[in-house]
Amino acid sequence: MHTLAIGMPGGPELLVILFIVLLLFGAKKLPELSRSLGKSLGEFKKGQQEGGEPDALEDEVEKKEISKTAEENKD
Repeated sequence: MHTLAIGMPGGPELLVILFIVLLLFGAKKLPELSRSLGKSLGEFKKGQQEGGEPDALEDEVEKKEISKTAEENKD
């Protein structure tokens, strides 16, 4: 019995997809579409990097609050 393996599209599939995109958007809109897609991917990656890094200002505020609480508890 054959199993259905879904993976990355090969050469013929990519050509069909490209042909459909050309029909939908036209040759004149294709460079603009790919440019905006590239910018969107760049912004997405930038957002992922910023989301993974701790916010320096937020860390500074938390440290001050912790030190205030520690000083109040000493008294």
